[in-house]
Amino acid sequence: MKILMLTWEYPPRIVGGIARVAHDLSHRLIKDGHEVTVVTYKEGDLPDYENDKGVEVYRVENFMIHPTNFIEWVLQLNFNMAAKATQLINENGKFDVIHAHDWLAATSAKMLKQAFNIPLVATIHATEAGRNSGVHDETQRYINDTEWMLTYEATEVIVNSNFMKGHVQGLFGLPFDKINVVPNGINLTNFNGVERDYEFRRQYAMDNEKMILYVGRLVYEKGIQHLISAMPKILNGYHDTKLVIAGKGGMLDELKTQAERMGLSNKIYFTGYLNSKQVQKIYKCADVAVFPSTYEPFGIVALEGMLAGVPTVVSDIGGLNEIVDHGVNGMKSYAGNPNSIADSVLTLLYDGQLASNVAKKAKQKVKEEFNWTKIAQDTHYIYEKAICKTVAEKQKQEIEQENAKKASKAKNSETEITNLLSFKKKHAYA
Repeated sequence: MKILMLTWEYPPRIVGGIARVAHDLSHRLIKDGHEVTVVTYKEGDLPDYENDKGVEVYRVENFMIHPTNFIEWVLQLNFNMAAKATQLINENGKFDVIHAHDWLAATSAKMLKQAFNIPLVATIHATEAGRNSGVHDETQRYINDTEWMLTYEATEVIVNSNFMKGHVQGLFGLPFDKINVVPNGINLTNFNGVERDYEFRRQYAMDNEKMILYVGRLVYEKGIQHLISAMPKILNGYHDTKLVIAGKGGMLDELKTQAERMGLSNKIYFTGYLNSKQVQKIYKCADVAVFPSTYEPFGIVALEGMLAGVPTVVSDIGGLNEIVDHGVNGMKSYAGNPNSIADSVLTLLYDGQLASNVAKKAKQKVKEEFNWTKIAQDTHYIYEKAICKTVAEKQKQEIEQENAKKASKAKNSETEITNLLSFKKKHAYA
């Protein structure tokens, strides 16, 4: 297949989880013999074109005019993404399918689908209503409506968990069979050859301290504030612990203030942004990984912790709830409940055998269920479904048009006969 991937982020530009999904899926599809073209945003000095190990990556900038807000910025980006894709189609022929990632690529996806009659598959990674526990202002309403438009225009919709299937179906009123559940995956070689580096670890915690690790964006729905609130109980039960928070985001100053106000500054370390190599290393340094989200469509960071062999605690929400079986391949806590988070962390710190067992089973589950080979095959099957539906719809339209022509012709013939009979009758009397 010739596949067009539309995404606002693609490595090395990484804003959230979309970049990794688009990257790893594209490379697996290439290995399966498909042609993949990615059209994405050009940030900084990144090249306009790059052959990324077989994936054709085209990066576009915004218009020269300066947008006044983020919505306008996204629209300008989409106009240029559509223009670049149109150029590629004119030069190299049509794509078999368009795969758009989230509302940030919705406008260009709709334009290209309608202009060239190409099947559209859309992945909804998260929703605005989910992130904000509802729609509360006009900006959120616009994003929510754009998400609905993308799912409406799409021939097939992909979500990454059963939780998201129910959420999207209820939110946008989609036919249930239009929504396909395909989990996100992880590169199973991510931690090959990576061992615990004690010199690296000492940057964040002392040798006698157990390291509790959070990795991800510092935003409200990730629930880091509840993890910080759990630290007094954790420290009371196991004094030699250190919470390491790795990542960046809008809540950084607020979280630091919370830690200071609680008198925990010497027990909580904010690393800031870490590159991919540093992330691999810090997972291997951790004794427990905690992901306390209050909203999480999937939770790819949990897969990273599990693959790294770190006993993992997640909240019982969204996709995280489906990844972990409590006490089997990880631990769960009640979402937004610091007391519950502390209990699950302390259980792993107290019981070394349990921690070892859940870590072993977690790694096995990730390798069996979340590998990109299977995910790419499932995605390819959805592409085929979308193509078949589009062909069938086109044939249906052609038949309807042909039948309409026949009906019109028959009606015209009937009118002619009626007129002729009327003429003969009139002249017969004459």
